[in-house]
Amino acid sequence: MDANRAVPALELATAAMLAVTLVGCSHAPPPNNSTQVPQVSVVTVHRGTVPVTTELPGRTSPYLVAQVRARVDGIVQRRDFTEGSVVTAAQRLYQIDPAPYQASFDSATASLEKANANLASTTAQAERYKVLVAANAVSQQDYDNAVAAEGQAAADVATGKAAVATARINLGYTSVASPITGRIGTSLVTQGAYVQASAATLMATVQQTDPIYVDLSQASVEGLRLRRDVADGRLKLTGPDRAKVTLFLEDGTQYSEAGTLQFTDITVDQGTGSVTVRAIFPNPRSVLLPGMFVRARIEEGVDETALLVPEVGVTHDPTGRATALVVGADNKVTVHTLQLRGTSGSQWIVSDGLKDGDRVIVAGLQRVQPGALVEAAESTAASSTPASSPPVTAAPIAPADAQHSARRAVVAQAK
Repeated sequence: MDANRAVPALELATAAMLAVTLVGCSHAPPPNNSTQVPQVSVVTVHRGTVPVTTELPGRTSPYLVAQVRARVDGIVQRRDFTEGSVVTAAQRLYQIDPAPYQASFDSATASLEKANANLASTTAQAERYKVLVAANAVSQQDYDNAVAAEGQAAADVATGKAAVATARINLGYTSVASPITGRIGTSLVTQGAYVQASAATLMATVQQTDPIYVDLSQASVEGLRLRRDVADGRLKLTGPDRAKVTLFLEDGTQYSEAGTLQFTDITVDQGTGSVTVRAIFPNPRSVLLPGMFVRARIEEGVDETALLVPEVGVTHDPTGRATALVVGADNKVTVHTLQLRGTSGSQWIVSDGLKDGDRVIVAGLQRVQPGALVEAAESTAASSTPASSPPVTAAPIAPADAQHSARRAVVAQAK
């Protein structure tokens, strides 16, 4: 009897659960097709003043270079300097055997004295004949001969003086002196070597390295762009005499001394398409040696209308063009093609493609497409690091999940 009563009760409970399930299915809420508006971080760009800099490769070259060569023939008797040391102008470096040149000087001096004595004799004779010819004591021809002899004697004196000067110069060349103050390199001749003036024997090289030149190579198109910007008034040069130059050594360290721009060559190298830009740097501690490879950063001027965009806000398409996603006044996304002219710290300098007040997306780029409606928030750290993405919200419970939850609740109540 009790078992028979239990069966209808179980059937009633099952029927009630099915009824509740059907009612739940018939009143299930319609699917929510609405999507959330993507959130992005933007940076509002404004025009400002930024220095225009250019980094160029180059090599150092000495301020002055003097090749010490033999100017007379002879045997090198001694060397009077230490290789690698600093020598001063007019300091003796080598001594060439002076004996033959001393003899030539003495001979020229003796010839000059003979010519002076002959000049004195012919001058006196010409003076006497001048008086005698007036009294018809000598013929006019004799007087003319005396005057001619005086002139010839004077010419012999001038020749003798020139010979003495030449002999003195050659004698002086036996003492080889440094033409400039600087550091001398390796001696190319030794004591006892024979040097020749006709072969211009190279003996040593002296280089002045304080100050020192830095010769840089700049593409001609960059120079053309610079001149165009100056002509348009977009760029103000500080002047070639005051343009600052910062130097970086081969190991990447910055040179402690600042340099100045000297000049830009007016000829373009036909092989490389570049022009030479020369800067000068002080080098008191001889850190820079001639021939070193360096990089120089030149402050060419100031751009007072520059637009700065964080690097995270600029991308490049497959063709290499720089682009940025911009949020308009209607909060819709548009893509802008940019023209970049360099970097300033962690920001791109944009010369075209944006205007003052544009809002560039710097975070959330992967969630938006051109034409999409977005919710923009101003970024506070885009210039240094990418802005963080907005927090992810919990997803709503799906209708199927609600049905399973209702079934579990009914079974629990039945139990």
